[in-house]
Amino acid sequence: MYSISPTSNSSAVSNSSALDGQLPQQIFTRREVIPLQNDVLWRIDHGAVRTLTWSEDGTFITLGYWGLGDLIGYPLSRVKPYQIECLTGVEISIVPPYLWHQDINALLSHIQQAEDLLKIVHRKPISLRLWQFLVWLSEKFGRDVDQGKLIDLNVTHQDIAEVLNTTRVTVTRLLQQLESEGTVLRHKRRIILRSPNKLIKNYASVLY
Repeated sequence: MYSISPTSNSSAVSNSSALDGQLPQQIFTRREVIPLQNDVLWRIDHGAVRTLTWSEDGTFITLGYWGLGDLIGYPLSRVKPYQIECLTGVEISIVPPYLWHQDINALLSHIQQAEDLLKIVHRKPISLRLWQFLVWLSEKFGRDVDQGKLIDLNVTHQDIAEVLNTTRVTVTRLLQQLESEGTVLRHKRRIILRSPNKLIKNYASVLY
C-alpha cells in the first residue's frame, strides 16, 4: 500500500465562467443519472461525470469525461440515447439558454475535449491508447503526490474499456503490465502515473 502526500493543489483547471449572479444548483450522488432537458445546460461546480450512449446490443459507448467548470447537457449532442452519469458526488448549476452566450469559452472547451478523446480512441496499438488516456485523465483530474501524478477519480477497468473500445480483460492485462514496469502504481482504487513530468508531457504532446 502506498501513502499519498500531496505536493501541490489539483492540476484540474476550471474554465473561467463569465456567468454573473447565482444560478440554481442541484446535488447528485455517485452513479446517479442527471435528468436531460432540451433547453438546459449544466455547469459542473464540483465532481466529475461521464456522458455516454449505447448500441443496439446494449454496449456502452463513452462520449466524454467532464469535471470542474465544464458545461454538459443534451443541447450539446445529437446522439440518442444520451445519458449523463455521475462518477462522483456532483454539484451542478443550471444554465438557461439566455445565458449560454456568456460562457463561450466553456462551450469551446467542450468541443476541444471531445475531439481530444476521439483522437485517443483511434490510437494504435491499444497499449498506447490506454497510456494516452491515463495521461489525459491525469491532466484533467490529476494532482501531484510524492509518488507521481494521482488520477483523483475512481474509474473501473470496465469504465476504461468502454472509453477505449476494447475489453475489460485487455485493460486489466495492460494495467498489470504498466504496474510491473513501474510506470503506474495503485493506491486503493486510484492510479498513480510514476513517469517524470517531462515524460508525461511528451506523451501528452502527441495528442496535439
